[in-house]
Amino acid sequence: MASFDPEAMIERFRARAEAVKSRGLPPVEGPERARFKAQAQQDFMDYAMVGDATASLVDGILTLTIDLRPPSA
Repeated sequence: MASFDPEAMIERFRARAEAVKSRGLPPVEGPERARFKAQAQQDFMDYAMVGDATASLVDGILTLTIDLRPPSA
């Protein structure tokens, strides 16, 4: 089994965030379209946050650090 690479995992999440951001909306109408769009926005936020994380793997414990503080002015 290949060793786990946390940086590769984070890169996959960055790629997923970009894929969600750039995909088009399917040809659905009304409430279903709104639900699809809301889910895409939530997926993007989740993937982007993990994609911005700093990972550490110590003694078999993966820790992702995500700074949610607003940028300093």
